Amino acid sequence: MEIQIHSEVLDDTKWYEYAVRFLFGGLITALAGIIAKKFGPEIGGLFLAFPAIFPASATLIEKHEKQEKERLGLKGAKRAADAVSVDAAGAAIGTIGLACFALLVWKAIPNHTTWLVLLGAALLWMGLSFLLWQIRKRFALYRTPHDRAQVTSKQSSASPRQIAS
Repeated sequence: MEIQIHSEVLDDTKWYEYAVRFLFGGLITALAGIIAKKFGPEIGGLFLAFPAIFPASATLIEKHEKQEKERLGLKGAKRAADAVSVDAAGAAIGTIGLACFALLVWKAIPNHTTWLVLLGAALLWMGLSFLLWQIRKRFALYRTPHDRAQVTSKQSSASPRQIAS
């Protein structure tokens, strides 16, 4: 699955879907605040780092993918599951980047300029997340035989220049 940006999808999203995402994010943030009040900010911060809108996004992605395929007269369950799994992989990879961001800030901020540490940590987060995504994309360990056949057929139909890039 290729990562692409389709701005026209913003028009397909209903106002209440944005409200659901906002509600999930607010509830997770409030829950993290309650936990922080009871157990301290270190523990509460762990819950605040939870990707608050992921559950709502996953359900909305699944719904949109199924609807799109059903409009074409197809069953979209497999496509929807694939789309949600790619979103989950992105969330997991971003979380690894976030953890490295936090570790760098925690270790470096007492001895270095704050803005410089935050800038470096943000660049680390972005760079590491991008690198991990590329590794995931190129070296997926659990590809099904069907997926490998698709990759092979795409490469055989591509020009040498396309394969090199």
